[in-house]
Parts: sequence; C-alpha cells; structure tokens
Amino acid sequence: MLAAIPVVAIVALIIFALLYFAPGDPAALLAGDEATPQMIEELRVRLGLDQSFFVQLRIWVVSILHGDFGNSIFSGTPVLELVGDRVEATIALCLVTTLFAIIIGVPLGVVAAWRAGGIIDRAVLTMAAISFSFPSFVIGYILILIFAMQLQLLPVQGYVSISDDFWGFWVKIVLPCITLGLPFLALLARITRTTVMEVRREDFVRTAIAKGLPTNQVIMPHVMKNAAIPIVTMIGLGVSHLISGVVVVETVYAIPGVGRLVVEAILQRDYPVIQGVTLLSSFVYIIVNLIVDISYSFFDPRIKR
Repeated sequence: MLAAIPVVAIVALIIFALLYFAPGDPAALLAGDEATPQMIEELRVRLGLDQSFFVQLRIWVVSILHGDFGNSIFSGTPVLELVGDRVEATIALCLVTTLFAIIIGVPLGVVAAWRAGGIIDRAVLTMAAISFSFPSFVIGYILILIFAMQLQLLPVQGYVSISDDFWGFWVKIVLPCITLGLPFLALLARITRTTVMEVRREDFVRTAIAKGLPTNQVIMPHVMKNAAIPIVTMIGLGVSHLISGVVVVETVYAIPGVGRLVVEAILQRDYPVIQGVTLLSSFVYIIVNLIVDISYSFFDPRIKR
C-alpha cells in the first residue's frame, strides 16, 4: 500500500508531462477556426495554459489532493461528474467480461490439462493462438459482420442499463463482452492448463488417484486449491488490462462509457479529462492488484498478511 504512493505519483507526472508537451493547442480548438491570435492568447491566459510546466503541475497536484480533478475545457463540467455519468457502462462491461472469461476459461483449462494431448486440449491451444493473433477491434468487426449484419441476431451499438431493461442489457452487451473477453479467456485457459498440469504431477495428487477417489474429488479439493494462486494472479492482471481494452471496444460498439470519453477527450485535446481518467484508472489498477495480493492468504493459509 505504501509502494502505491510513489507509483501513483510517477504515473501522474508522466501523464501531465506527456500532455503538456503533446502537439496541439486546446485554446485554438476551443476558440474555433475564425479566432484571431489575440483571442487565442486571451483564452490561453484564462485557462491557465500560459503558465510554466511546474506552475501548472503544482496547481494540478494541489487540486487533486483536495479531491478536485478539474473541469472539462470544452463543457466546463467537472471531470468526476463526467466519469460518474459514464462509469456504469464501463463497470458493467468489465464485470460481465470477467465472469465470461472465468466461467468458460478456467473449466476449459482444467479439462485440457486433464486430457492433455486430446481433442479438447488441442482445440484450447488453437483457440488461444488465434485469439492472441487478432486485435480486439478486428474481433469486434468480425462479430458485427456475422451476428449483426448477416444473421441480424444482435444489435451493433449502444448500451442500456440493466435496471431499465434487463433483457435489452444482455442483448446489447453480448458482442462487446465477447470482443473484450476472448483474448482474456484464451490466456486464462492456457494459464489454468499449465498450472493444473504442474500440480497434477505432484505426489499428493498421484496418491489421491491411487486411492481411487473420483475425478471431481481429486480436481476440486486437491488440484484447484493448489493451482489457485497463479490463476487468481492472472485474473487480477486480466481485469487490470480490461481497463485499457474498453477504450477500443467502447469505440467500436459506440458504448457511452469511460473509454469512449477518453477517446473524445483526446480528439478535443481536453487535457483535464484525459489526466483525470488516466489517473483514476491507475488507482483502480492498484486496488485490483492489492485485492489479489490479499486473496492469496484465503487460498493458501501458509501465506500471511
């Protein structure tokens, strides 16, 4: 937890420096094409963009320490309010994708390891190789072409809250969930397969099999409990990487989430929004990894907090 403080500080410094030295002037974009140089300069002064790097950095850091992530340059809306309006769609997409990857990926990896060299094992390895070979946006366009345009089974764009329309929520989130979760599922299946195969070669597993225990009693209490830590670690890393993956998926499927908010802010050079969302994402990344670390003692009592 103490190590998270310098990590966040370094991330904040890099974010601010990259945006400060990036090409493009938000004041010129905000002023419009017909604005004179004098009007642009006056707008820069009003927005504080004429200040030096260290002055702007100090103002930004002090504001964040007071819980103020700034306001959007273009809309004037506080960054936290913009994120709050869109975070539901992003959280729903990440949660459903994680459940999809765990529910399918872990059992596939276990079966592939238990039947190593068989048809299921080769199918899992082939699926994983194919999933790793395609970027998320390519997978998304292929799914849209097949299920939305040709078969006309699922909608292409949009998002509806589960509280407003339960069935509509699942119909609209299926394709984005598969697009975002397929590489995660494949990676989780391969990690599970490798870990289970290693544990299966241990003496206590061979002893349990020699005693004549049913396969399910060997897998669950003996194999999976000892293979849980690498799998949980990969789940935590996968959830963290979903944070960056939603940027592409929400853009492809026009989902009004935080990822699409970042894309819109980048196109407009809306620095406060980009800085705020990226910094909040780093917080989430650190929290997820902290939860994973704490969960180790649950799966293995030998690990103390």
